Amino acid sequence: MSRDSIIDRFLASSEKYSSKPAAWANHDGVWKYINWSNYAQKCRLFAGGLIAREVDPTSHVAILGANSPQWVIADIGAMMGQCIPTGIYATNSPSEVAYIVNHCDAAVLVVENRAQWEKFDAVRDELSSVKAVVMIKDSERVDDALVVSFDDFLESGRAHLDAVNARIDAIKIDDVATLIYTSGTTSNPKGVMLTHDNLAFTTGAAVKVVGGLLGEDCMVSYLPLSHIAEQMFTIHLAATFGYPVWYCHDIAKLRDTIAVARPTVFFGVPRVWEKFKAALENRMSEATGGKAKMLHWARAIGVEAGYERFANENLSGSLRFKYSMADRLVFKKIKAALGFDRLRIGLSSAAPIGPEVLEFFLSLDMPILEIYGQSEGSGPTTANRPRAGQARLGSVGLPLPDVQVKIAEDGEVLAKGRNIFKGYYKDEAATADALVDGWLHSGDLGQFDKDGFLTIIGRKKEIIITAGGKNIAPAKIEAMLKKIDGIGQSVLIGDGKKYLTALLTLDAERAPALALERGWPSELDALVMDEGFKKYLAEEIETVNASLARVSSVKKWTVLAQDFSIEGDELTPSLKVKRRVIDTKYAEQIAAMYAEAALAE
Repeated sequence: MSRDSIIDRFLASSEKYSSKPAAWANHDGVWKYINWSNYAQKCRLFAGGLIAREVDPTSHVAILGANSPQWVIADIGAMMGQCIPTGIYATNSPSEVAYIVNHCDAAVLVVENRAQWEKFDAVRDELSSVKAVVMIKDSERVDDALVVSFDDFLESGRAHLDAVNARIDAIKIDDVATLIYTSGTTSNPKGVMLTHDNLAFTTGAAVKVVGGLLGEDCMVSYLPLSHIAEQMFTIHLAATFGYPVWYCHDIAKLRDTIAVARPTVFFGVPRVWEKFKAALENRMSEATGGKAKMLHWARAIGVEAGYERFANENLSGSLRFKYSMADRLVFKKIKAALGFDRLRIGLSSAAPIGPEVLEFFLSLDMPILEIYGQSEGSGPTTANRPRAGQARLGSVGLPLPDVQVKIAEDGEVLAKGRNIFKGYYKDEAATADALVDGWLHSGDLGQFDKDGFLTIIGRKKEIIITAGGKNIAPAKIEAMLKKIDGIGQSVLIGDGKKYLTALLTLDAERAPALALERGWPSELDALVMDEGFKKYLAEEIETVNASLARVSSVKKWTVLAQDFSIEGDELTPSLKVKRRVIDTKYAEQIAAMYAEAALAE
């Protein structure tokens, strides 16, 4: 068969690794796995369940719930049935669920539990396309004619396996394979249509970047599977290389899952790495005397060795010896305590990550490689490679093999290649805006250095235009503010205003520890009011301002005791800041920072 789809690769892996673990999940405190052979059979049965309900090819199957093997079984099973899986963020509201289900006319909705079912039930009168609701957790049964348990749905497909094989054979490489809805931070989400060729090409290109993956590798799945980045690692790369995936259904249990899984490759959005950093800093601050000196020495060696490896294949003789000592005395112990003792590659994407975070992990012998991309490019567009001369700290790397990337006259990043999406579902106007002569207009502003490494400056739509007509990209300034010890998030304000201000949040892990070190109150509400803390923050922001042009300096700021969160609707499920929500939610605090200026006019 000349066709090379993700389904073809998945079935090949299920034969090659038939008795080996494909997916690990925690069942009432006990980790259990399903092997590749059973995994593939369940996917076939899911496809058969669709056929049993007369779901036609190209129909959509919406999936709503936390990460689990069943989520992927539904996704792969839908593709096997020539249907189009469509993920919905587990944190979405009933109205947001209704929008996506209606927009894609989903024939089947897979829900994790009763709580997710209730979202559907609240708006079911608006959702006439749904023929069945499949409940993953059988223990949370719902007495409703539309509802069928996951196991019963699979069993109904057993009589249709021949028909499933026929549908698999009928898959065309240019067919739409999956629908990825954007997070919708500024408007209703758009459905990104990715073809089988998009996914297969991007998977192959990603492997060339990371240097190959093996069945002996393993990863932790914890970011929303509705997001293309998590799908790439959990579904498409796993299908291609047959490595097992450990499912973490609750991000609050991520550290526990890592400790058990001991992943060899780990993908984290910047906020996850930042929280790891804050927790490690707290623990390392407890070291005293000789241990503190040893840690300081080892971290300096880690940074030196890390930069040396970016430039050369091997460490020089003296550095190699010092690194070996630091590794034995410090690095191995820290990584083992985290569950990262087998880590080969750490990755970050989805939002800017501060250079200080990258260098922090470099100092612990855990280099993080930045990747850049978007759903419309099937995930990655550029990436740093774990090879000498092909990684640069602070950049998002080099273009993927066979992907063209260029900068438009206005600074926008454009990309072209087989990874670029087919278009937005039911939205020809948006497709025409995003795809011009085959080039994807990313909406991001970037620049190349002399060696071809790309740096992202910010989003075109997020450019702040002050009352004086100055254009300011907020990302760089926000990153500098987030470097202040104890600060969690920062959002720059100033569009149409005479000067810039900022909303800052406290880091719930690091701020209390810092307060104890400085003799300030450690309770967050009290800390933001403390005069010592206010003076410290003013000095830190003055230091930031000293490195900025006067028009870019932050004149006023407000500190929020609570960090931004998904639950508070300030962050997307992939932990990106929702600027418009924050502008509205904290309008009173923002207005107060400009009140004196208004009175003076």
